[in-house]
Amino acid sequence: MPAARTLRTRAAVAAPAVAALILGTLAAATPAGAATPVNEQAAKELPGSHPAWATAQADAGAVADSTQSTARVYLAGQNSAGLAALAKAVSDVNSPDYGKFLSADEAKTKFGATPAQVKAVTAWLTGAGLKVTDQTAHYVEVSGTTGQLAKAFGAPIHSYRTADGTHRAPARDVVVPAALAGSVLGVANLTDVQHKAVSQAVSVKDAEQAGAQSRAAAAPEAAKPDAGLPTVPTCSDNGYASKIAKGAPAGYEKNEPFAPCSYTPTQLRKAYGISDAKVTGKGARIAIIDAYALGTMEQDANHFAQLHGDKPFAKGQYSEVVTKDKWNHQSDCGDWSGEEALDVEMAHGLAPDAKVVYVGADSCLDGDLNAALAKVVDGHLADIVSNSWGEIMHGKSGDLDPAVIAADNQLFELGAVEGISFTVSSGDCGNDSPQAAATGINCEKETNQAQAQWPSSSPWVTSVGGTALELADKTGKYGHEVSMGDVRSVLSDDGKSWTPKPGTGTFYFGGGGGVSKDFQQPWYQKGVVPKSVSMTAADGTKSLTPLRATPDVAMSGDLVAATLVGYTDKGAYSEGGYGGTSVSAPEYAAILADTIQERGGRAIGFANPAIYDRAGTKAFHDVNDAAVRTPRGNVVDLGMVGGSLKVRLYKIGADYGLTAKKGYDTATGVGTPNGADYFKSFKLPRKN
Repeated sequence: MPAARTLRTRAAVAAPAVAALILGTLAAATPAGAATPVNEQAAKELPGSHPAWATAQADAGAVADSTQSTARVYLAGQNSAGLAALAKAVSDVNSPDYGKFLSADEAKTKFGATPAQVKAVTAWLTGAGLKVTDQTAHYVEVSGTTGQLAKAFGAPIHSYRTADGTHRAPARDVVVPAALAGSVLGVANLTDVQHKAVSQAVSVKDAEQAGAQSRAAAAPEAAKPDAGLPTVPTCSDNGYASKIAKGAPAGYEKNEPFAPCSYTPTQLRKAYGISDAKVTGKGARIAIIDAYALGTMEQDANHFAQLHGDKPFAKGQYSEVVTKDKWNHQSDCGDWSGEEALDVEMAHGLAPDAKVVYVGADSCLDGDLNAALAKVVDGHLADIVSNSWGEIMHGKSGDLDPAVIAADNQLFELGAVEGISFTVSSGDCGNDSPQAAATGINCEKETNQAQAQWPSSSPWVTSVGGTALELADKTGKYGHEVSMGDVRSVLSDDGKSWTPKPGTGTFYFGGGGGVSKDFQQPWYQKGVVPKSVSMTAADGTKSLTPLRATPDVAMSGDLVAATLVGYTDKGAYSEGGYGGTSVSAPEYAAILADTIQERGGRAIGFANPAIYDRAGTKAFHDVNDAAVRTPRGNVVDLGMVGGSLKVRLYKIGADYGLTAKKGYDTATGVGTPNGADYFKSFKLPRKN
């Protein structure tokens, strides 16, 4: 259920400049004619703080100095290079410091902003006349006039004409006093446009705009069309492809099956070997981060579990961190209830004894999601954090704000030194190219190039891609997986044909992934991700050095082989199928919780080094589209809706720009967890 989209703040910087800021470097240049920061003659520029859409041609003049505005100054803290080095050392399975994590208090003392730094930054801002409105361990937020902002940051604020109306932004990259350059990570919110992430979940009901695939049968409403297909919702409920769609027009192959009924946690536990391994996540803690909060989540999750033969949450096993009185931008962000229910129920379903804490951000804006991440890290609220949201890094209006990237990466690194894992959805739009976005239902339409999403592309998170899971037979054991990617055709009104014709169907939905041109290849991908992959970015840009590839792993998430979710909407509880890497991220978070139990309660921390250490072993299913011969065509029969029979034809394993191949690939990473072999492999480090 993608949130409504608006023009978003993007910084006008080339990819190398973005990467430079991420690494903590600041250009030692003062723009000609820049306003002088208070009490400083020399200053440090923050590359990318001037957005690309604020062009000279679009300049509509200076904003009145008296106009009210805000800004958020992110704090760099102490020894950013040392933080990155320690994050690597405690995560690297070959390091003598592997697993020697710090407490949250130790991390704050060693790497957090000092009182002197905070005092100096605050004095700089208030010295320009700005008022501090909010302050945390990670940022200082201020408000004031545009004239005061210009004085503080050395850049006048102008209005610019855009396709989305007139917006204001700094007329050049902002600067900070040279003495504070090491204390300031970045400056955000200097424009008046919204910068936000979107949910990576889509319900079958929303996708089709009619009905929902479920196990409940409805009475026929009208006579059958000529095709002779069922007029009640119908799905394969006895293993993948167990029920043939007799009466359907010719599709991609002979004897095409009805799509599988939406998978329950019980089925997923069995398919991925969790049940056989007898792990339940006991002793581990999972945090779920989304926007807002449902209000009935615990009772809905308990009801869902009991309906499908699982245990409800025990007393104290589920908790929430929500500040409803601070919610904002709800009309822009849309309803995240389905996303929340999906994430909580997948985490509980695949790790039924793990503690789950839901942390609801005050909106889907990047700053509020960053604040939610900080709550988990600062309080060490969990061992694993699941994030089923993301956004493109490059669009028609420019690039992702470097301040957002730097602030998020700082938290991921702090989490790593504390032993916290982060799983992040890789996206639902294939390679996120304009061609994929033209027809994909969960794509950001303003993308201007194929790319990897943020924060999935961060070198400090586990990017989780998607697959279409096929159960072997009525036993429910693992059968096959192909990459998560669908093309779709619709049954004609007379039931005799598909539109568009099979073979000419358009991309509809698919797992995200690709090589990011914004980050160098992290150490853990060396020797696993081939140079034929890592030295060409998703948009075709060649690199002289290897780059960060995504995803790292994958799990079930396809919209055709959907996952069942239940929650209360408008006072009534109901269930329906969901798809997206929103399914995959909490699934793998639960797998990590199960792994912690298998390790006797020892935290995993940043999981990627251990994942790539086991690439190519029995720990993972190597998903290979070419090796799977089972039916790719699937008929989704939603029954009679509004007097018409709603039937769709899907071909799975057809992602846009991404294909699952032998070895590492940008559709499924190193593969999916392989049951007991996976858990046994992770019981102890292999190389330490």
